[in-house]
Amino acid sequence: MAAAAATADEGKVKKGPGLIIQLVVLLVLTAAAMGAGWFFGGMLGASAPTEAEAAAAAAAAAAHAKPDAHGAPEGHDGAPENLRVYPLETITTNLADPTEVWVRLELALVFTEQPDPELAETVHQDILAYMRTVKARQIERPSGFQHLRSDLDERARVRSDGKVKQVLIRTMLFE
Repeated sequence: MAAAAATADEGKVKKGPGLIIQLVVLLVLTAAAMGAGWFFGGMLGASAPTEAEAAAAAAAAAAHAKPDAHGAPEGHDGAPENLRVYPLETITTNLADPTEVWVRLELALVFTEQPDPELAETVHQDILAYMRTVKARQIERPSGFQHLRSDLDERARVRSDGKVKQVLIRTMLFE
């Protein structure tokens, strides 16, 4: 008799919430997430300056810059700034490890004098060759990104004999 009672209890399995209830909860949570994303996206978009505001701020800064004896605006240390930005062609290559990960870089070079397109192309090719040796784990964290930036700056300075002051990373995308 005890055996029959034990088998009767095993037949009654406690069921969880039904499928309909689970779908309703999923829809409610999805709607709440979408609403929160819309709300915070609106807050971020409202605080970003428009292009017109950014141009006005740049014009105001240029108007207040104190010119040196040659008419060029002075930098923070009082030295004249003769820096020129030269955009490079987009670099798309795979990383050394894992080889399935591709990186797309949009870079610009900051020259201390008039940009030389041939020198810029040489630096571009050197950066492309360097990016093929980079491993994903080297640039995973913010400190890795900082190391990558300093490596690119150093390589560009060495390759250009000091004519390139800095490499600006405009876009970096991993696929």
